[in-house]
Amino acid sequence: MSSFSYGKPGFVIVAAVGKIVYFMLVFGPGLASILTWLERRQSAMMQDRLGPNRANIGPFRAWGITHFLADALKFLFKEDFVPPRAHKFLFALAPILALAPALIVSAIIPFGPSLCWGHLTDVVPAGTCATPVALQAARLDVGILFYFAIASLSVYGATLAGWASYNKWALMGGMRASSQMMSYEVTMGMAVLTMFLCYGTLEPGAMVGKQGPWPWQWGIYGIPHIISFVLFLTAATAETKRTPFDIPEGEPEIIGYFVEYSGLRFGMFFLGEFIEIVFSSGLMVTIFLGGWQLGFVNESLASRMPNILFVLIGHLTWIVKVFVFCGFQLLIRWSLPRFRSDQLMQLGWQRLLPLSIANVLLMAGWLLMRN
Repeated sequence: MSSFSYGKPGFVIVAAVGKIVYFMLVFGPGLASILTWLERRQSAMMQDRLGPNRANIGPFRAWGITHFLADALKFLFKEDFVPPRAHKFLFALAPILALAPALIVSAIIPFGPSLCWGHLTDVVPAGTCATPVALQAARLDVGILFYFAIASLSVYGATLAGWASYNKWALMGGMRASSQMMSYEVTMGMAVLTMFLCYGTLEPGAMVGKQGPWPWQWGIYGIPHIISFVLFLTAATAETKRTPFDIPEGEPEIIGYFVEYSGLRFGMFFLGEFIEIVFSSGLMVTIFLGGWQLGFVNESLASRMPNILFVLIGHLTWIVKVFVFCGFQLLIRWSLPRFRSDQLMQLGWQRLLPLSIANVLLMAGWLLMRN
């Protein structure tokens, strides 16, 4: 244990790898897999039908929750067909560019209070730990800018998937997807700029610290704040290409950018979309809903229980918030019709962007009068 004491390179590496493996490679893909089942189950409930219930393992059925395991096996064993005239390298690279950014951006999201290494079973009041381990893979002062810088790379995945397939319909789908994603990134950025004026920082962990445990202390409280939240939620839904913004993926009637993909490569696009839902929900919870804090789950609770138990409760609180947001984004699919392409672009450039700019001015004026 001495070789892994706090502050030594060995401990730092182990802690960093542990957070990456758990949050980016276990929690994110794991919850995204569950969401593929939840979406089908939710649609069945809304349409008064049974839904998935056949992928049982012996007597274990659990409402068909093992369907995502059947999906994984199907993707692994289906034929991986590559069109003869496709650009082989870019055709293989596109799914990676669609999936990797969704995993990388999760590094900046705080998913619980800090562990006090070496005192996990002790009661450690907030701010008194000498060896804190932040539950955040990367603590960057420009964290939100890092999110936009990496998330924007997924545009290349959609564009290259369409172009490399040597299919004019896939190319049109890729162009629609890239134009949509770039359009709504502007609105999302302006919504975050509004909250930057409020918090004075772009570091997600510090944003959580600026908020309190009660709803009226969260970043959503206030007129400019709730407008920013609605704008961010709308833009995030468009970024993940969910209904009513799913024109790029309308496979049956419009033909999406991955129409030529099959097997595991198609599964990467499919999984990447749900991972984006998970981590965009995590970012919304961080910026607008107090992160891991909720009511009595706050820093004062740390002085009344062992540190490891306090961290576990905070992390479970964060998971519940994220899961509720994920479920809400899935619910939208069965509630709203799909936009036409021209309606989608008009909404982004002629409605949401001017509103987001006006909201920045509203926030600046509100802060000026308050101070």
